[in-house]
Amino acid sequence: MRLGLYIFATLTLTAIIGAFAYTINSGNYVLELMGINFNLPVAVWFVLPMLVLLVFTILHMLFYGLKNYFKLKKWQRDAATLDDALYWALVHEPKDQKFILDEIKNSAVILSKASIDITEGVEGLNPRLTKVLGIVQKIKSGEYVDLKEQKMAKVFSEGNPLLIQNRLNRLDVDKEFVEEVMRSATSYSKLVQKKALELFAGSETFYKARKYAKVFDVTNFKKMLARINGNEGMGLSMEILNEFIEGLPLGCMDFVFIADTIKKQFTPDQNLAFFKRLQQNNPKAQNAYLYLLFEYEMLEEVDRYLDEQGEDEFIKFRALYELKQEHKNYKLEDLVEVDTICNEA
Repeated sequence: MRLGLYIFATLTLTAIIGAFAYTINSGNYVLELMGINFNLPVAVWFVLPMLVLLVFTILHMLFYGLKNYFKLKKWQRDAATLDDALYWALVHEPKDQKFILDEIKNSAVILSKASIDITEGVEGLNPRLTKVLGIVQKIKSGEYVDLKEQKMAKVFSEGNPLLIQNRLNRLDVDKEFVEEVMRSATSYSKLVQKKALELFAGSETFYKARKYAKVFDVTNFKKMLARINGNEGMGLSMEILNEFIEGLPLGCMDFVFIADTIKKQFTPDQNLAFFKRLQQNNPKAQNAYLYLLFEYEMLEEVDRYLDEQGEDEFIKFRALYELKQEHKNYKLEDLVEVDTICNEA
């Protein structure tokens, strides 16, 4: 019952009882208390205990009402804190939260160390959680979300899996972002760098990639190099090729792959001169140089080169040379697979 209604009902009942008592006995009654005489009408003596009870009842109700009010405020503050904890857990940025009530703190404290993954939509959430959940689900489904537009750019820290996934999603739809990552590779995670490099190597020219040569790895350099066959617009030159090679930890088969790929891109003289210089500075390029000598049927050069090496070196090429001496019409591909040239066994 509401306090105002309770007071009205009590005072009404008191008035009725007082009026009824007055009709029965309209005289006074004297009560002596500690030497003091209290001379009041009989009707007043009837309603006085009721009024005293009313006062104490109101005080009692006010005390517990105020107590419940403060407890309710604590629940409301903890509910808001819980809402905040859920928000940060949904975006995988858990933060320490201060709860007031033990009933909530003893369980909700786990959210300060937890990240929440939702597999399906949830109905009945407040607008704030509904919005962030929608954004998280879009990112996980492969859609790019403009976090600045959603006023969430400062929500995610570097290394956040959702931020990384969102950047990966952006790479699929924003060609300019691919080059932005290439320009500032160290500002992005390894996963984002890797995907940006793969996309760049799969679509751009060597002329454009030249300024990012230090960002390339062997795999994506070879991926890009493989695109030059039948594509005259790649912009590859010996100078650019050398810039890439100098910055990469290439192995024997990598050099053979390069030689096999560019043998139709440049003239034999250019290729031989380039790999002759390479093998002088890097022994891992020697097999590639010999491969080109065989390709161009320069057997005298092969013989001269092998004579300068130890007898236990380039055994496979020595055997190939002997076969070529006996069977002039054999081509290198007829005798050995290019992928196995570096295998001495």
